[in-house]
Amino acid sequence: MKRLIILITLFSFSFSVFAQETKKTTQKSRKEQKRDRINAQIKAEEEGVIAYRKHFAFGIKLISDGYGISFEKGYSKSVRKATLFQLEIAERKHQKEQKQTRTSTGIGGILQSSPFIYGKINYFYPVKLGVQKQFLLGNKSNKNGVSITANIGGGLALGLLRPYELEVEKNGETVYIRYDSEDSLLFKTPSAIQGGPSLGRGWNHLKFTPGLYVKPGLRFDFGRYNDLVKAIEVGLAAEFYSKKIPQVFDNKQKQFFFSAYFAVLIGKRK
Repeated sequence: MKRLIILITLFSFSFSVFAQETKKTTQKSRKEQKRDRINAQIKAEEEGVIAYRKHFAFGIKLISDGYGISFEKGYSKSVRKATLFQLEIAERKHQKEQKQTRTSTGIGGILQSSPFIYGKINYFYPVKLGVQKQFLLGNKSNKNGVSITANIGGGLALGLLRPYELEVEKNGETVYIRYDSEDSLLFKTPSAIQGGPSLGRGWNHLKFTPGLYVKPGLRFDFGRYNDLVKAIEVGLAAEFYSKKIPQVFDNKQKQFFFSAYFAVLIGKRK
């Protein structure tokens, strides 16, 4: 019995060592294969052969006056040039926006209203559909390098205006009103405001303002020779709309918007 236990123990130990060595060999082999593949792609691109012909990527963007998300589909025409088709949706905020709350005393103690922004007229959601040209400035020399591209282009911008509805007290009742309603005086009276809008309010009164935009940027790609897109981008954007965008009352309304942005992109190449 003891011999059987010793044999089983030795067999288990030998199998474990063999499995670990096999795993290390497999991992090493995969790393070598990946390194060889990347070196082959680098050499091919030096000779003008495109490693990947198309890609798609999703992005999260921080803007100097808001935030947004994006989707991109890209097609490479050569090693150094590509065409990017992009869709972006964002929310712009006015610099004078400041959230407030109201407190009152009730049966349950101190009650706090839902947050609201005094003076806000509309939520402003720019939706942009456009094309960019991408030019390779500096390519990574090895798998740990970073490629840098310059992107420039533009397209159509559609400004979605969602009315900002405030909860106010009117004739002893609590109702929601918009800035352009017949109760606009209550909209401007701080003492009448009971709270801000919920997420679902205002969508049935959307207004649209068309425009154009231009967007230059620099992209730093950390995965140029990998199937996965991993990149960051910094740049500027200029938007011009057909009429002024009302965001906050008693403040100058703008048609032209200029902003800086920082974006993180993740996707896949083919």
